[in-house]
Amino acid sequence: MSIELKNLSYRYENGQNFVLKQVNLSIERGHVLAIAGKNGSGKTTLIKLMSGVLKPSEGQIHLDGSTLGRMKRREVAQQVAVVPQQFNMPFAFTLREVVLLGRTPFLKPFSGEGKGDNRAVDRAIALIGIDELKGRFFNELSGGERQKAILALALAQEPKLLLLDEPTAHLDINHQVEVLELIRKLNRERGLTVLATMHDLNLASLYFDRLILLNEGRIVTEGSPRQVLSKERVEDVFRTDVVVEAHPTNANVPHIVLLPMNRI
Repeated sequence: MSIELKNLSYRYENGQNFVLKQVNLSIERGHVLAIAGKNGSGKTTLIKLMSGVLKPSEGQIHLDGSTLGRMKRREVAQQVAVVPQQFNMPFAFTLREVVLLGRTPFLKPFSGEGKGDNRAVDRAIALIGIDELKGRFFNELSGGERQKAILALALAQEPKLLLLDEPTAHLDINHQVEVLELIRKLNRERGLTVLATMHDLNLASLYFDRLILLNEGRIVTEGSPRQVLSKERVEDVFRTDVVVEAHPTNANVPHIVLLPMNRI
């Protein structure tokens, strides 16, 4: 699925200042892109707008040429899946029951899931590699296991576009790598269009071919990690001193080293 944002702006009700300002962005079908920026730059708001949870104050969003604002909520949910920063489950659902929630947009009123829904759920669980966990209660899983379960829930929707809001937040480094490896695998094997907001610039640089740097609701720059993550831009946006060097395993991937405010 392709995405196009045209002059997109947003401000919350009763808010005087725009959270996003005149954002223009085009993502081709099957591409992966990460949006980076400091807290409060508008990253999560952008995800909510592209998933239809929020409506733009100005501008339009097009999915495969169709205007998002004119699409029915059910139609959007059948094509766009979202992995949020936090997912709370107040009920004693097993992992498989949580993943089954991904089939909700396809279920008819007052009817349960069918064979096709169960196949989609089982495929998603197998693809993520968590078959051994499907009978466990969701709230008893570790943070990394929960994140994989939510990713399986999103895949059970069989989406064309996957939106991820800080998919590695609150995860140990080994689970961060596992989740990002899965995302790249899904893109390569399924042609899934992927857009993720990322807090960790080094992980964004390592796993995404194209980056966007967002600051105060505006796109500062976009391009390859090497083009976007220059010392000058990182220091200007994040207001901290850094050294930008080549990644030890790939000279084309920048690696950012933070410098202490008080030199040691």
